[in-house]
Amino acid sequence: MSAPRRTGVLLVNLGTPASPSTRDVRRYLREFLSDPRVIDLPAPLRWLLLRTVILPFRPRRSAAQYASIWTAAGSPLLVHGRALAEALAAQLGPDFVVALAMRYGEPSLAGALDQLAAADLAQIVVLPLYPQYASSSGGSSLERVYALAGARENVPALASISDFHDDPGFIEAFATVARPVLDAFRPDHVLLSYHGLPERHMRKADASGRHCLASPACCDAVGPVNRSCYRAQCFATSRVLAAALGLAPERHSVSFQSRLGRDPWIRPYTDERLPELARAGVRRLAVLCPAFVADCLETLEEIGIRAREQWLALGGEDLALVPSLNASRRWVEAVARLVRARAELRR
Repeated sequence: MSAPRRTGVLLVNLGTPASPSTRDVRRYLREFLSDPRVIDLPAPLRWLLLRTVILPFRPRRSAAQYASIWTAAGSPLLVHGRALAEALAAQLGPDFVVALAMRYGEPSLAGALDQLAAADLAQIVVLPLYPQYASSSGGSSLERVYALAGARENVPALASISDFHDDPGFIEAFATVARPVLDAFRPDHVLLSYHGLPERHMRKADASGRHCLASPACCDAVGPVNRSCYRAQCFATSRVLAAALGLAPERHSVSFQSRLGRDPWIRPYTDERLPELARAGVRRLAVLCPAFVADCLETLEEIGIRAREQWLALGGEDLALVPSLNASRRWVEAVARLVRARAELRR
């Protein structure tokens, strides 16, 4: 009797340049921003924007930002991703094979699928490491995985997890990381800062065409109309995480960072929320970034360095960045539960 075939696990994160050099950052940004799900403009306009506005100027500035967080082991996102994959493999045991890939850059999705194909697997569970679903992140990653898998002579059986924004294990893992930091820092206010997206992305995800961003209360609950709305999922994560941390409504708020260009992005903006909090008398501010499961440019540099400098310039006493989940034990256990549950559904 033959032994049961194993299950593959494909962890996917966004990506990172190979080094903080301007050349490598330009190569990474070219691939990333050429994705029509990221910059959802007609191809000629996207090409013009990249070639005349973004790529001539942004790589040098971004390279300096990457250099400020680069470690001896390399990109923090990749270092933490590898640690998570290794710990997850140990947690899941010999019936699973775990591979890590980046949507853009290395390790590539194609290479990870080659690695898994060589293991003679019954199925592959694909987990994009973005808690809240967005077409430009989880959607793009899944689309690319499906395209690469579908082009193979032997198409693998795939099962995917599109989001885990309110998964109890994810929430408890973040709360477990945050509690000791908040207890030690004793903030006046806790800001939950998420990656931003253009408002048009929310409207495109609204099948009804009448709900998303149509009223101030559009994200107060997640239901059939807005179940794929990134902004609604961010607010849902915030409600559950704040409850897990015992944060009173007046002691926390939500904002969105990382906006690019002149088009309106989802609000409130993090860099505009900071002056509001300073004017309200907040002096000690803690920031959580629950859109990121691994520390990266957006957490370590954008919040840990730039937002902190802005906060101090506003007269704030101190700003504490709560670390992300990285390869913490509770997070590894939560990912293992997500994977096992999805694998069982597919059998």
